[in-house]
Amino acid sequence: MTHLTRRTFALGAVAGTSLAACGNGIGGNGASTIDARVGSTVNFMFDRYPGTRDLAGKSAGMLVMPLVTEVGLGLGGSFGRGALQVGGSTVDYYSAASGSAGLQIGAQQYSHVLFFMTQNALIDFRQSQGWAAGADLEYAINDQGETLRAETTTSLAPVIAVVFAQAGLRVGATLEGTKYTRIIP
Repeated sequence: MTHLTRRTFALGAVAGTSLAACGNGIGGNGASTIDARVGSTVNFMFDRYPGTRDLAGKSAGMLVMPLVTEVGLGLGGSFGRGALQVGGSTVDYYSAASGSAGLQIGAQQYSHVLFFMTQNALIDFRQSQGWAAGADLEYAINDQGETLRAETTTSLAPVIAVVFAQAGLRVGATLEGTKYTRIIP
């Protein structure tokens, strides 16, 4: 009889989630699958967080990452695929990946959207060989039920991130250090 300990359970859960993260539920059917997930994610975001419609209307473009899987057990990482939309139309596809080390355990999945609030921010993103989200990224946060709050300083930022639909056993989601790379699905 096999004895299941907490350590065995945790290692098994992280290993299983790590394997699931490789496929990430996207990829396989290429652009049409990513487009369908992006459309569904944008509709969910607009319905759940109506303030994002205003951000989208004011932005030069938005990068929609429908599903990012993040796993950590000492060493961690995340991966997802999405699309850059300008004027409501997809213009490019991107992957998002990050790595981390430190005291961490667990897994989660979430969606996020980067709103490029200036034409220069959008151009810099599109012309880069691999754009990394850093400390200059501002977050619009959900702090009162279903109300999205974007402060005056946030709305003046060149790039605003909205992270939502988190599910899993890991606390918090940060985009700092995430590298975005253009892909051909």
